[in-house]
Amino acid sequence: MRFAMIALLAAFGAANPAPAQVAATKYTKMAPIGRYLMADQSAEIALARTAAPKSIARAAGVMVLGPRGFVTAVKSRNGFVCIVGRRWSSAPEADFWNPNVRVPMCLNAAAVRSYLVRITKITDLALAGRTPAQVNQAVAAAIRKKELPPMEPGAMCYMMGKGGYGGDVIPHWPPHLMFFFSDTDPATLGSESAGFSRLRGC
Repeated sequence: MRFAMIALLAAFGAANPAPAQVAATKYTKMAPIGRYLMADQSAEIALARTAAPKSIARAAGVMVLGPRGFVTAVKSRNGFVCIVGRRWSSAPEADFWNPNVRVPMCLNAAAVRSYLVRITKITDLALAGRTPAQVNQAVAAAIRKKELPPMEPGAMCYMMGKGGYGGDVIPHWPPHLMFFFSDTDPATLGSESAGFSRLRGC
């Protein structure tokens, strides 16, 4: 089973150019777990909150990455949860083991209940040293067994932060929103039209 992620690029009234493609460094194996972690938890919380407007971020919960996966550092007061995504949840496959990726994301309540649980599952598998193929297979199996829920209607996240790093393939991109849909033909949402880009995930 697959779900579509529709990215609406936010440019305050003007379209920003797509980030330049650069040759990817090959990360062929997992680095020591410590390299994927941020030593300063307060810095990770602050970076995670840059993903959303301050009116949302200040009451949002925050999860930070620990040696065994994401853990709650701040409880949510508005249903939103912010994280700093690592490569396995946020960047092109060539960067799967890139320990430098830091991508601020802030998910609404519907995405917390449906998309965030996939991110945490993928993260747990990645930290256990699973390969990209093994991660994809495990997540697909969990979806088939209904151990992971379909995307809830209205599931979305803010990715407005400017201080993150997307990896060697796509280091930075314009601030944007992500909308998540299960079993939806992206063409029905106008994703082939100007101003939209389409990403696919499992």
